Amino acid sequence: MTRRQLTLFVPHAEAAPIEALRATLDPVQHALIAAHVTLCREDELAALADGALEARLANGAAAAVTLAFGPAERFDGHGILLGATAGLAEFQALRAHVLGRDDVRVHRPHLTLAHPRNPRAPGNDLALAHTLADPLVVTFVAATLIEQADGGPWRVLREWALAE
Repeated sequence: MTRRQLTLFVPHAEAAPIEALRATLDPVQHALIAAHVTLCREDELAALADGALEARLANGAAAAVTLAFGPAERFDGHGILLGATAGLAEFQALRAHVLGRDDVRVHRPHLTLAHPRNPRAPGNDLALAHTLADPLVVTFVAATLIEQADGGPWRVLREWALAE
């Protein structure tokens, strides 16, 4: 099974403390994919015509998005995420631009620190997740098309710069 998504990776300059924490909280997820916010899921991308992503994202046709994330929270057992608390309208506008319509479903952007589908790691501790800045503010400057085959690590297919 192959999955494709459009994602916003945390820029390298801001990623080090987040990645160090993810490696402790969920080493499996950390090995599969870098810290990111999913912009468009596979079902949404499947509905796009060929060339639509390129047309909507090429040459800085979409704006960078700044999101502020609140304190870490648990979800689905031992999952841990940072939910966005600011920048939500800009995020939704970028989704609408990429998908080429205004009626896209709303989903709360978040950074997953530990995923519940992976085995609970010995370091999976919500208190550790509170060591990140609050709020954590990240400006996402690129949109990246990624692919995962058979549950393996995600790989980058294409990246587009977002206008700052």
